[in-house]
Amino acid sequence: MSPRRNRPRRDDTAHLDSDRARHGVPSVEQWRDGEWQVRGISGGASTKTYRCPGCDQEIRPGVAHLVAWPADGRGDLTDRRHWHSGCWRARDRRGPVVQRGRGAPRHG
Repeated sequence: MSPRRNRPRRDDTAHLDSDRARHGVPSVEQWRDGEWQVRGISGGASTKTYRCPGCDQEIRPGVAHLVAWPADGRGDLTDRRHWHSGCWRARDRRGPVVQRGRGAPRHG
């Protein structure tokens, strides 16, 4: 008979759970333009500045947002887009945003 363990076994689920907390768990959402994998990103997990395709404004490092990509599995990393959460939820109610060049004025 083996001795009783007083300490819980250490496993890798703690690491997995911390990654899920930082990067979110992807879910599939159905929209008019198809199915999308969507993952929430906590503010502490973002280190780069992204441009939201919904409003054409920056998502600064440290700002919570989400990442969406086609759920069909045919895309690659270049198909992922970072969105403000509100812009993603409003995408069916908005028209397409004209993307501007990096050197274009912000407003006008």
